[in-house]
Amino acid sequence: MTLDTLRQLLPEVEVGPRLVSALLGSSAAAILVLKWMGQRRTQKKMEEARRRRELGLGQMEKAVQQFKQQNPGIQASHILSLSLVELAEKLKESSLSPESVLYTYMDKALEVTREVNCLRHFIPECEEQLQEVRRQKERGLLYGVPVSIKDHIGYKGHLSTCGFVQLLSRLEQEDSVMVKVLKRQGAIPFVLTNVPQSLFNYDCSNSIFGQTVNPLNHQKSPGGSSGGEGALIAGGGSVLGFGTDIGGSIRLPSSFCGLCGLKPTVTGAVGPMARDVDSLALCMRALLCDDMFRLDPTVPPLAFNEEVYSSSAPLRIGYYDTDGYFLLPPCMRRAVHETKEILQKAGHTLVPFAPPRPDYVMNELFVKGLFADGGSTLLGMFAGDVVDPGLEPQVNCYRIPTLVKKMLALTVRPLFPRLAGYLAALCGVR
Repeated sequence: MTLDTLRQLLPEVEVGPRLVSALLGSSAAAILVLKWMGQRRTQKKMEEARRRRELGLGQMEKAVQQFKQQNPGIQASHILSLSLVELAEKLKESSLSPESVLYTYMDKALEVTREVNCLRHFIPECEEQLQEVRRQKERGLLYGVPVSIKDHIGYKGHLSTCGFVQLLSRLEQEDSVMVKVLKRQGAIPFVLTNVPQSLFNYDCSNSIFGQTVNPLNHQKSPGGSSGGEGALIAGGGSVLGFGTDIGGSIRLPSSFCGLCGLKPTVTGAVGPMARDVDSLALCMRALLCDDMFRLDPTVPPLAFNEEVYSSSAPLRIGYYDTDGYFLLPPCMRRAVHETKEILQKAGHTLVPFAPPRPDYVMNELFVKGLFADGGSTLLGMFAGDVVDPGLEPQVNCYRIPTLVKKMLALTVRPLFPRLAGYLAALCGVR
């Protein structure tokens, strides 16, 4: 603020250097106070979210204990040992009750999250859904099956946080299409699972609900962004879960946690995660139904092709152990070749191929597709939020001014062409 401006604003006051210093000092103090107040509000929201989660998990534990007291003879270990296909069959024929399965998995999910911090929240409405399932005239393919869903798959009356503080006050107004279809197939969503902040991370941590670790090795990550799902299923706390995937967010947690996962389309999509392939197939049979096609017109109305899935005809399968862009570690390359040999022994023809132009796909299609605005929308989500430590280098990279990113790309291109391509792509589509 200039002296002339101050004289215009304060015509009857003698404006000198001391007054200017005092005003500037008070302005700086006010800014600091406002910043502190904002941080305090953010901290209170985080504390309240954690408190609500603990209350929810306490409610979940209370419901489990009450069921155990009323039903002391439930064989939990037997229920947990069943595959999804076996479990669904026993539920359909009534040799197992939906109540015994739901509360057994609730109990196991609590045990797993105590070890690895994979649950974001309990869905108490699962007990209402249990009764609704009981009233259904026709038993769907997932009748009585408890399922877990990723944090941002919308469930009415619950948060979809994506690990952001600013989303802690926005409750979903209705169930997502996925949840609606699952319910109509008789499934019982019972927990929401943890995610990395913004979902743009292959780890699983956010500043609100903390770090999720791998149940197979607590020193390792479960992967991301569907890391809470991967950890819960691998730990035995869910028989079927649902993540989302744009650039590996189902596939990486499945790999890290020793699971099977499916990204059903080329574009970003919701997909199932489970312990075996047959579970994924059963899930897709259930999802590719009239309800899905009616509720989501973007899904092609094609039912699950049982003939193709069950066929024993020899297949011609392409494979590669590196795309020339992401170099596989020896263990993964070995897994690819072991799989190749197994398939060949089963009578299939394996054909090596090299994916075309992976650098173009990564920079021009993937990065520019995600950051068409140079990352400004994503950065807006972080404004006033607490950035998770694991994301700070990534967010700081997004914050570099566009002109500086372009200059850096030109500077490093001779030595680091891949980094240069990435920096240029982050500038957005031009």
